[in-house]
Amino acid sequence: MKLTVILHNVRSLHNVGSIFRTADATGVEKIYLCGITPTPVDRFGKIRPQLAKVSLGAEKFVKWDASARSAQGIAKLIEKLKKDNYKIFAVEQDKNSIPYYKISRFQIQDSKFCLVLGNEVHGLPKSILNRADKILEIPMRGKKESLNVAVAFGIVVFRFRYAC
Repeated sequence: MKLTVILHNVRSLHNVGSIFRTADATGVEKIYLCGITPTPVDRFGKIRPQLAKVSLGAEKFVKWDASARSAQGIAKLIEKLKKDNYKIFAVEQDKNSIPYYKISRFQIQDSKFCLVLGNEVHGLPKSILNRADKILEIPMRGKKESLNVAVAFGIVVFRFRYAC
């Protein structure tokens, strides 16, 4: 199974660092940092200490790409991944979403897939959700309506990698 990730407009350096660390633990091939998502290094090539503190150096081992910053760039990236036979799974609360655990081993076995996660407050825009093969949701049982993006990523990626 090949696994890649798109982070779209994730604001927090800590969340991005945590996702890098979890991505390393689960064998993610590449993380695409889109929109305003911060990169592990700033525009001067200096390591971002807040991200590195949380990632514990995982950003050195997981490949990353920050070339798709615009809406058109993200659309082209998703289309390119689809042409390369990646299944696109958006992680988002939406009227068309299904519980993440409903994806069976047979739906992802021996395939390539991409998890797409969005902004901590606004989530993913409809333009991205419309391009996804499936929209996956983590059901909420408590009073809060959502989880931290890094926690949500961890739940879904470990389910895909090890439980399916």
